[in-house]
Order: sequence, then structure tokens, then C-alpha cells
Amino acid sequence: MVKLLSELNELVMFKHSIFSLPFIFIAMIVAADGWFGWRLLLLGVIAAVSARNFAMGFNRYVDIDIDRENPRTKNRPSVDGRLSKHQILLFIVINALIFIIDAYFINTLAFRLSFPILLVLGGYSLFKRFSALAHLVLGLSLGLAPIAGVVAVKGEITLWSVLLAIGVMFWVAGFDLLYSLQDMEFDKERGLHSIPAKFGEQRTLLISKLFHILAVIFWLLFVMTSEGGFWSYLVVGISAVILWMEHRIVAKDFRQIDRAFFTLNGYLGIIFLIFVIINEVF
Repeated sequence: MVKLLSELNELVMFKHSIFSLPFIFIAMIVAADGWFGWRLLLLGVIAAVSARNFAMGFNRYVDIDIDRENPRTKNRPSVDGRLSKHQILLFIVINALIFIIDAYFINTLAFRLSFPILLVLGGYSLFKRFSALAHLVLGLSLGLAPIAGVVAVKGEITLWSVLLAIGVMFWVAGFDLLYSLQDMEFDKERGLHSIPAKFGEQRTLLISKLFHILAVIFWLLFVMTSEGGFWSYLVVGISAVILWMEHRIVAKDFRQIDRAFFTLNGYLGIIFLIFVIINEVF
């Protein structure tokens, strides 16, 4: 069992849940104007983790044939035989059911939205087979987190949560473009659709910068429409600096993509959450 859990952890890279968790809690804090209660905290964590497990598991399942040919991904548990297709499929189904049941216990709107949300989460894995817009679909998948957060607390979708979600979408799509540069040549050879494969390295860097500028703009609009205070405006500025650092690192040395992708983006979400909490306290 320990070995199986270890393989599943490697399959979905559980530690990368850090990208989605902060923004669902940011939305919940703003919606509740402070603390939203232990019940919603538990349900929110379950929803975020099960949704991500479903998305990652589905991605690994449908991409087995692609990952087998890619030198960067050929050692994944889904490819090298450590996990069977049946085990991965069972993992996907279990997490989908957990997500739906969890949404049922949150509220009616959350339950109704759980089904289309799962369709969007699974759509990314298929989208890249016919459109370079797959990066934005991935961004939308994580961008749903703040909308889910406000739905959990208020039972409705607010304008500021949509603006926050759009910001998250462009943020994720922007750093996914940088990460996808590693597979640019492979995507071309395999006939997969990605912005790096279609437009090349330099234009991809430019598009990524544009996406991150849009992310900062929409985060600023989120703060304005949610009537955020000084600390909320400050964290948008800090986020802009972090994104600038990310592009500076990648532009200097492409071998630092993992550092820019995982370390800086992980810090961004946590810092954003901390400053929103400070804003609510003071």
C-alpha cells in the first residue's frame, strides 16, 4: 500500500497542489469577509485536491502513448509499468466521485457545477491534440478554483471572483508556455498542438509575458471590485515582480525552467494568500 501511494504521489505530483489551493482560499476569505469556518476549510481542501487528482490522473491516462515517446516523461509510473491502466482509471473514478460528493455537501450550486467542472478539467488533456489554445484551457482549469471558493461561501458567482479567476487563468497559461518550451521539438515531431511548436521560442516568450501582464491587470481589477485594501494592492505589485523575475531567469538560462516554474510560482500563490489574510485582519 505504501508503495502504491508513493507511485500515485509521483503520478500526480501531489506537492504541486500548492498552485491551486491558495486561490480557492483567497476567494473564500474575501467572500466571507474573513474566516469561513472549519467545515468549509475541510470541504474546500477535499474539493481542490480531488479535482486536481482527477485532472492529473486523467491527463496521465490519456497521454500514456505520448509520454512513452517523450524522453522527459518516459519514466513516469503510468509509462514504465509501475502503475497499470486499471489502477490509474480506478484512481480517476474515485477522485471524480469524491469531488462530486464533496460538492453535494457544500451547497446545491456547487453540486450542479461539479459535473461541468470535471469536463473542463479533463478537456485540457484532449485539447492539445487539436488546438494550441490548450495552455489557456489548463489556465481555465486552475482559474475555476476561486470561482469554486466563492460558490462554496456565498452560493453564487460574483464579478470579483470571475476577475480573479481570469487572472489565475492567464498566470497559469503564461508559466505553462515557459514549461512547454522543453517539449517544443517533441511536439513538432509528434504533431501535437502547442504555442511553442507553432510560433517558436522567442514568440512564445513574448506571448507568455503578455499573458502575465494580463494576469496582473485582472488581479488589480479583482482588488478594485472586491474593495481590497492596501495589502491587497501591495501583493498584486509583489506578484508582478515575481513574474518579472520568472521571465528574467528563463531568458538567461533555459535549464532554470523548473526553478522558475515550480519555486517562484509556488511562492506567488502562498504570498498572495498571506497578504489577503493580512488585509482582512487589518
